[in-house]
Parts: sequence; structure tokens; C-alpha cells
Amino acid sequence: MSFYSHSLSITLFALFLMSFTLHAHGGRVAYNHDAEAHGRPTLSLAGFVASPTFWFQSLQNWQSELLSVGALVVLSIFLRERGSAQSKPVDAANDETGT
Repeated sequence: MSFYSHSLSITLFALFLMSFTLHAHGGRVAYNHDAEAHGRPTLSLAGFVASPTFWFQSLQNWQSELLSVGALVVLSIFLRERGSAQSKPVDAANDETGT
């Protein structure tokens, strides 16, 4: 029951970690490919995450902002947090709340 009570937060945090990790990996591969083509040294994953290139790409990525807003809207319809003023009690039966 504790997992379901915090399912929205858990899901959104997992989506954030997944997108952050995929962006770091994909960005490093592209950066290293370009670096090799121009004779520059390549970066490790940690080196790429610490680079200004990674953070510039992350902060300029407007699509991820639209995705996060969409995820908040859609997931908040289906998932609830315990104690949220906007939803019925998580552990209440449907016949108690009418839904």
C-alpha cells in the first residue's frame, strides 16, 4: 500500500532518472563521435555529465519541458499521493467515495 500511496512521485522520479540517464548516454556517444572526427579527446560518461555541453543541452531542451508538463497532467489523473487535497483518500474503497 505504501508504494501505491506514493506512486505519482515514484513514477515521476523514475521518468526523470531515465530521461537524464538516456540523455547523458546518448549525448556522450554523439559528443565522442564528433570529437573523434575532429581529433579531440573523448570523454567518459562522468566527464561528459560534468561538461558544459551536457548542461547546455539539458537546459535548452524545450521538448523535455513539454513532456514533463504532459506527464504531470496525464499521470496525476491516474495516480494519486496519500494526503493530497485534490483526490479521494488513496485507501478508500470506491463505494465509499462514489467513484
